Amino acid sequence: MYKNYVFDLYGTLIDINTDEWDMKLWEKLAILYRYKGAQYTAKEINRDYCAYVDKVKASVRKKHPQYNVIDIKIEKVFKKLFTAKGVKATAKEIDFICTAFRCYSTKYIKLYDGVIDLLDTLKEKGKKIYLLSNAQRKFTENELNMFDLTKYFDGIIISSDEECSKPDKHYFDILIDRYNLDRSETIMVGNDYISDIKGAYDAGLSSLYIHQSISPKINGKLLSDYKVMDGDVFKIKKLIVK
Repeated sequence: MYKNYVFDLYGTLIDINTDEWDMKLWEKLAILYRYKGAQYTAKEINRDYCAYVDKVKASVRKKHPQYNVIDIKIEKVFKKLFTAKGVKATAKEIDFICTAFRCYSTKYIKLYDGVIDLLDTLKEKGKKIYLLSNAQRKFTENELNMFDLTKYFDGIIISSDEECSKPDKHYFDILIDRYNLDRSETIMVGNDYISDIKGAYDAGLSSLYIHQSISPKINGKLLSDYKVMDGDVFKIKKLIVK
């Protein structure tokens, strides 16, 4: 049926809930920065973080005017929060801040039931598996390793690396071109009717939509070739794996 299976990550393979606007997070982050000599209150670091995110986004848009939907490397923001206070932070220290930020902001994270069964089945049948995720590498690498998922993928594309994200057709084209995939033999599996499904449609790919509790509300036409509306990952195998 298909040779190449492209998966979204969060909301498709991994169930996650994060809250980056809880002031308790920013209180802890401010303490970490003060440990290193960068003096912030929780409100100050939250304010400056948002401002630096906007500045980095503006720089990326200028760098890549062809992209409709951009992403940034969040580690640049965390580094700027140090340099703005005259503190030089090592790459290792920035990595730690990224990890701590993700850990503090995560309320829960787990695999959906059926994910390992699905990926094992695809591997057993000799299919190629790819990840196309709107995500930060500094967060996602740890989570892929935590669930031992990295070994399943023949290619991993993360939006922060490319500074482009779904549903931008350019982002899908990066995957197709980098791994020399035949669009007619490739299917996208995701839980977002715009980012995953509309994006795949515009890129000339088939798609399967799976609705999960964290999926955005569908407001318009669902353009997927297949759909699983009750979040049952086990049904994916029955629909698109032969």
